[in-house]
Amino acid sequence: MNIETDFSTIPDRYAKQAPKEFTIDGTPILSFPFTVNDVSEGALYLHWMFVDPDSIPVCGFQWNHWAVANVPIASLKSRKDHAVTVPEDFSRHAELIAPEAMQARNSEASPLLGAKNPKITTGYVGPTPPDRDHEYLLTVWASTEPFRKLSQDFWFNELQREIRNAPKPLEHADIYLTGRA
Repeated sequence: MNIETDFSTIPDRYAKQAPKEFTIDGTPILSFPFTVNDVSEGALYLHWMFVDPDSIPVCGFQWNHWAVANVPIASLKSRKDHAVTVPEDFSRHAELIAPEAMQARNSEASPLLGAKNPKITTGYVGPTPPDRDHEYLLTVWASTEPFRKLSQDFWFNELQREIRNAPKPLEHADIYLTGRA
């Protein structure tokens, strides 16, 4: 399994320089598209996390930008070669594309930050590195079963626990993408 994007540097429309129509209160909310290739034939669900490990020296913790669980592969555009595509703006349209899917609260939901708008605190928030270009990590897992212990607005650690405790080893792939300061 591997992840493919049409870019290695996250385009402005999904990040810090996003046009106003793709932001809320200056926060970029338009999620980027990606394709997951060579998904095992028996896999039925995708789950992913998009994080910024380079934020640790800046704010003291890894910034969690987006996590999604229980996306039925059948709800995504697929090709014959065991590849599925997560479309642009999936985060804001997840309920229409894959009603069973659940999105996590991101780092904007931290009580230390005070954000209250669920359109910012749950789902995708794009990269806005304050100090320099950062490397962002997108990890995708495939499974045969959904994670039943999660509910909408879960926290990242809850998804990590489900992945760690899955009854079968999960197939996964990673890709690093650059976000510009």
